Amino acid sequence: MARQEDGSYVISTYRAITDVLNDPHLSSDVRNLSRPMPSGEGGVPLSFIHMDPPEHDRLRRMAMRHFGPPHTPGLVTGLEGDLTATVGSVIDGFTGKERIDVVDDFASPLPVTVICHLLGVPREDGPRFHLWVNDIMNSIDYDPRTDPKERLEKGVQARKDLRQCLGELVQRRHGRPGDGLLSRLANDDEPDVDGRMTDAEIVATAKLLLIAGHETTVNLITNGMLTLLRHPQVLRRLRDEPDLVVPLVEELLRYEPPVQIIPWRAAYSDITVGDTVIPKGSRITLMLASGSRDPDRFHDPDRFDPDRTDNQHLGFGSGIHACFGGPLARRETQIALTELARRLDHPRLVTDPPPYRPSPVLRGPIHLEIEQGDS
Repeated sequence: MARQEDGSYVISTYRAITDVLNDPHLSSDVRNLSRPMPSGEGGVPLSFIHMDPPEHDRLRRMAMRHFGPPHTPGLVTGLEGDLTATVGSVIDGFTGKERIDVVDDFASPLPVTVICHLLGVPREDGPRFHLWVNDIMNSIDYDPRTDPKERLEKGVQARKDLRQCLGELVQRRHGRPGDGLLSRLANDDEPDVDGRMTDAEIVATAKLLLIAGHETTVNLITNGMLTLLRHPQVLRRLRDEPDLVVPLVEELLRYEPPVQIIPWRAAYSDITVGDTVIPKGSRITLMLASGSRDPDRFHDPDRFDPDRTDNQHLGFGSGIHACFGGPLARRETQIALTELARRLDHPRLVTDPPPYRPSPVLRGPIHLEIEQGDS
């Protein structure tokens, strides 16, 4: 626990982080800070990850009815055929190539394709969604001191265009039930439970799944491939023992998580963490990656060990805000790493360490170049 000069608090141990993530006196709404931060996009509704109960719980329940267990338990497993085919077709394109960028050529296009399919976005709209997501991702780390203003402007415009397109798709889905998530939410058949989402709430939920789900999965796949190339004996094991991928991805989520930090929470009231009283309205930053390498919780925490047991990591958070798209990100990564290990021909890193994106929150290489074939 450390108090910063600006009056905020940083929490980095496993036990304290899990206690705080499950503390009802902690808020995810930045408007509850004593010095509020900007929220939303100029009046655009927030997604439920920026809300507190009861509204958070209501919207999350409605989304989960159509996204996973217990109401739609076969959703992710039902995508496995398409996932495997998509991964395979991308890897087919690597044939004859000596050098590949795992980010640009593989990890980045995969999640957008999968999530667009899940949402029910028409195939012809796919290329536009890829461009919008790329522009939004490129604007997240915008630094006015070094980056051209055009980079930020393209991100702002992409958010507007994405929101408008999703809104139009939702409007067209009313009265036309289908398999896509947009259609399911627009035609919810259980309105007496929590009511129905408004169109704006559906759009905010779809954007959350698309943007947050994209970046998390890209980083998890890329961090995973980098870690395997640094541990060639594990890469060989995965090639020969494909079932190893399940515990391996869990260890990746502990060892090299895609989201390293939750940059803010707000204290509803004075709360006590350990021996420290955190005043009402204080900003709290949670160092998830540090908690998952806490030696008081994990044996030999700086060692990558896919055989590790009792691996209750913080890779997808904890509590009511635990990652909503975690099951999908897990399965995408499991399939992606299994196929890369099986099909790449003697892969090796071109540069180690690779260049990383500047964000301290979202951890992953901006490029990961590898060579394949006999050297």
